Amino acid sequence: MKKREFIVQDLLSKIYQEEFKEGKLPNQRKLADIYGVSRFTIQQAVKNLEEIGIVRVVQGSGIFVHEKWVKNPLIFNSLTRTPYDRIGSKMIDLKKGPATLDEQKIFQLPDGEEIWTFERIRIVNYKIEQLEISKLPVAMFPDLSKEVVEHSIQNYVEQKGFRISHYITSYDPITTSKEQSKLLLCKRGTPAMQITNRAILEDGQVFEYSSIVAIDYSVTYIRPFDREIHRSRID
Repeated sequence: MKKREFIVQDLLSKIYQEEFKEGKLPNQRKLADIYGVSRFTIQQAVKNLEEIGIVRVVQGSGIFVHEKWVKNPLIFNSLTRTPYDRIGSKMIDLKKGPATLDEQKIFQLPDGEEIWTFERIRIVNYKIEQLEISKLPVAMFPDLSKEVVEHSIQNYVEQKGFRISHYITSYDPITTSKEQSKLLLCKRGTPAMQITNRAILEDGQVFEYSSIVAIDYSVTYIRPFDREIHRSRID
């Protein structure tokens, strides 16, 4: 593990356990002494924490834990730790058609409803890292377009007046197929992570179902230890 990555994870753990009085971290010189690294390495680690919204840096005052960070659970990955101005999307395909039986079940749709299906690549720090295929109900989003697909689906959904509640995500290790490798500009059989998401509104409606193939993917979780659940599993 790189020193910067270790420092990020260690500071996340300390922030999670509320070890910093009044939510203020030591200054960069002090952190460099604590971890035995250069100030540049500390600057990069702090920048990572700032980019994922955990801390805010106030010039002349110090490094502070962001008031709005969500404690349980804390998850950041290759995308969420990268600023939006260094993430891009390019649409490959956008089409609509009758919902299949499986899609009717996923979105709780009656017969005759249509589904949007779009395919896009995600570009992170000028490198193609993800291939995504997503589905949305046409009735909810009749004006879905290339412009929307190449920007933020979440912003589009909320601008429509919907309120996003949560995502249910699963991860499966795979190797890339010939077609996936062609689009991701990698060798066939490259190790990758397949990420499946169900996106759910506050009223319980599934509004998006997506499958993502990601290369060079990493994810970090911080989650609490639930003693009651642990005991119930071993009793």
